[in-house]
Amino acid sequence: MSVWRQAWRMTWRDWRAGELTLILAALVVAVASVTSVGFLSDRLQLALARDAAQLLGGDLVLVDREPIADQARVQAQAQDLRSVDTVVFPSMVLAGEGMAARSQLASVKAVGEGYPLRGEVRLHKHEAEGTQVLAEGYDNSVAATSVPAPGTVWVDPRLLPQLDVQRGDVLTLGEREFTVAEVIAYEPDRGSNFVNLAPRVMLNWQDLASTGLIAPGSRVTWRYIVAGEPSAVASYASWANEQLEGLRRIETLESGRPEMQLTLDRAQRFLSLVAMLAVLIATVAVALAARRYLLRHVSSVAVMRCLGATQGELARVMALEFLGVGLVGALLGATVGYLAHLGLLAILADLIRTELPPPSWLPGTQGLVVGLWLLLGFALPSLEQLRRVPPARVLRQESGLPAARTLVGYTVGGLGFVALLIWVADSVWLGGLTAAGFLLAFAVFAALAG
Repeated sequence: MSVWRQAWRMTWRDWRAGELTLILAALVVAVASVTSVGFLSDRLQLALARDAAQLLGGDLVLVDREPIADQARVQAQAQDLRSVDTVVFPSMVLAGEGMAARSQLASVKAVGEGYPLRGEVRLHKHEAEGTQVLAEGYDNSVAATSVPAPGTVWVDPRLLPQLDVQRGDVLTLGEREFTVAEVIAYEPDRGSNFVNLAPRVMLNWQDLASTGLIAPGSRVTWRYIVAGEPSAVASYASWANEQLEGLRRIETLESGRPEMQLTLDRAQRFLSLVAMLAVLIATVAVALAARRYLLRHVSSVAVMRCLGATQGELARVMALEFLGVGLVGALLGATVGYLAHLGLLAILADLIRTELPPPSWLPGTQGLVVGLWLLLGFALPSLEQLRRVPPARVLRQESGLPAARTLVGYTVGGLGFVALLIWVADSVWLGGLTAAGFLLAFAVFAALAG
């Protein structure tokens, strides 16, 4: 209890004297840097993971050049999965009659009721006159509540000037005529393959057969989309891999759509690098603050040694003092970091237009651990040096500081630093490479300074 009381007295005295101001400020800035980036990264990752399913139109997609086998539908119903059929193929679309007829290559897509299972198709709003449509953009659009009605199509806005048509005009697709009912502003599972680069024409699944466009040798991609509970989807994926022989591919976020996974990986790698840069800055700030604390407490520790304090008691008192400062600084830093990430989101409001989910507990935990480890790990060499100040220092101010035994302290701090980088980066290779570069630069600068 005497050690706890002494630690409290020293903490209160040092705080009133301003001795802990720099350490606390460095710790708050360090933790705020880590947590602000962490909160932003976490929310973006959660949003990307959430919206990635929308880019598939569901949780899993079976893709083939032939119609999907009926047993796939039976299995989906047995596992209580929602499902919908779509088909995509290139075709010429005609507008007008006779010599004045205009044609354009389009990417035709037939969709069944319930499409899409994840995400939403957005349509351009109607102008006041109800005829002329402009490509207003995503912000001036509304979510579709159904699929195209039989006998109608939804078209890409690029198709309007190319065929000189408007809403309400008629297009010829194969052996059928369709009325242009809506203009598509956003389609979640559009994809980036060659066929989908052409302007989209979307029609109801029930109208597909009447167009006469599907024939032997047609370049058609059949897609069967399912969605449901993650465990049921995983079980269905395993069943499809085993039972559906000859299937062209199974699209999932992890394996079926490499462009989405690449986007996730790049975003995570970039944000991890930013977070690691914050950790590096935090390390330098804490080490400098601990060195300042050492220089300003040499005389007071020498007096305590003259009054009978042992090295063990001094070590425990200073460790408790630093632990208290670390907890307060980490909590304040996490709070500042959370507020700072809201400011970053406000700055990036024009780039991030989707609603982000709330952050998880991980960034706050990372900030707390980072703060405490950096404070104790990189302050340990200074504390070790401080507790060995001799009592004679009271009489001989010119005696200098005790010889530094920093190998163990900096080894512990360095290993912990590497572990923190790997944890923040969520990658052994990236975190280890960054840590190696930092430690190499540290060794070079230390040698040059010596």
